[in-house]
Amino acid sequence: MENDQSVDRELFAAIGEELFGTLPKSWLLTTLGEAFKWGSGGTPKSGNPHYYGGDIPWLVIGDLNDGIVSESATKITRLGLENSSTKIVETGTILVAMYGSIGKLGIAGCHLATNQAIAFARTSEIERMYLFYFLMFVRNKMASLGKGATQLNISQTVIKAFPFALAPLVEQHRIVAKIEELFSELDQGVASLKTAREQLKVYCQSLLKNAFEGKLTAAWRAAHADQLETATALQQRIARERQARYQQQLADWQTAGQAGPKPKPPKPLPPLTAEELAELPELPEGWGWVKLGALIDDPAYGTSKKCDYETAGVGVLRIPNVVSGKIDATDLKFAQFSPEEIAAYQLAAGDLLMIRSNGSVSIVGKCALVSQQDTAHLYAGYLIRLRPLQTVVLPAYLAQLLSAHELRKQIEHKAKSTSGVNNINSGEIQALVVPFCGLSEQELILQELESKLSEADQLDQTLATALQQADALRQSILKKAFSGQLVKQDKNDEPATALLERIRAARAASPAKGRQAKLVSKSLTNC
Repeated sequence: MENDQSVDRELFAAIGEELFGTLPKSWLLTTLGEAFKWGSGGTPKSGNPHYYGGDIPWLVIGDLNDGIVSESATKITRLGLENSSTKIVETGTILVAMYGSIGKLGIAGCHLATNQAIAFARTSEIERMYLFYFLMFVRNKMASLGKGATQLNISQTVIKAFPFALAPLVEQHRIVAKIEELFSELDQGVASLKTAREQLKVYCQSLLKNAFEGKLTAAWRAAHADQLETATALQQRIARERQARYQQQLADWQTAGQAGPKPKPPKPLPPLTAEELAELPELPEGWGWVKLGALIDDPAYGTSKKCDYETAGVGVLRIPNVVSGKIDATDLKFAQFSPEEIAAYQLAAGDLLMIRSNGSVSIVGKCALVSQQDTAHLYAGYLIRLRPLQTVVLPAYLAQLLSAHELRKQIEHKAKSTSGVNNINSGEIQALVVPFCGLSEQELILQELESKLSEADQLDQTLATALQQADALRQSILKKAFSGQLVKQDKNDEPATALLERIRAARAASPAKGRQAKLVSKSLTNC
């Protein structure tokens, strides 16, 4: 055990050297446990209805927001407080997460309670915001010390042993003032960058709207008016192509010795009613409204077989692999499959993989276009495969169309659930109503979109890089602050050694636990 403690001391000494280097002479490298008195909350028994539904905010990690916290998703009663290990913390107390999102911060905006996953510091001798910004600076390093099989966590023991750069009290005030001045300027820049990104999203959606209303290709249609098909002719051609596709699949099945399931004839889709058409925007000549099911094979669900990183076998694409309209296969899991299973979940270039189920409705319906290199993989059950009828619709056209605002509204309306898990099924996907035009115009639309969206993507990447640089600058400001380089030292400031001696003396003279509990209870009464 002594050897373990020695290793810990060496580890924390190395962390102190890494984070703070050589501190000014008036500073002191101590620990968070020396400088602050730490505590954590608890959880009233969940099965007791008398403990919940009161007026005392009871924080869990999800309530922390790196700022002032005054409200919580759950509130407890005084009875719940008195019959559990949770405690009331005073207004202004600094809160820090010990589980999961290690280092996530909060500042108590009123008297409130916390659960056991949140630690809090008590002090009257050190500038509270100095501690807040210090914890913001070191949280990544603190999080790296987390342990746990299912959820990383740190204990109060780790927090108390963590090195703390203690500046003279008066200098702490100067440091906090300077940080807040610089952060205020930085926040204004970050707000402008975020606004620009939101405006860029609006521009891209406006571009898609114009594309699928035929506005980007109006001049082309005027020049090719004699070649345009009517909406009725488009639908008749789609029906012929679906039947031809089925006949080809049937012939291929027979040529292969009738191996595997026999292809099914295309199901007739109910036409759009006059009432439905009346509610849809008017489309230009050469366009028509169709149901998505007319443009694709029957959607196919993915495998439910358990996959992992260690098993040798075939790669299986999952929700994390559907990224920005493309397949990102850098994070693959694997499983063993029979030849029949491989045939069932095989992908082809031009397929679309759609996310069909997710806790966030904005994720449901997101698609990725399958390229030739992606066809080596199969796909998991939370995805569904759409195989476009490529003689009438270009896969890339369909992928862009499904990301447009009007289609997103349809998808989210069908997928939204009150159960917490949002789903869209095969029939609902086939029932989506989409604007449709001929292949030549689809190609022109894609050319226009790819040119303009590529420029928008480049600009968005520039803005994203600027935001990352702002985060790096914020961390650089904090590093200077806690290594004594952000503000000048004043030789007249009382040194940190004297401040620490006062903290120790105050702690030695502090009331016993019982007395503290009474003071806390009185504070709650005055809240």
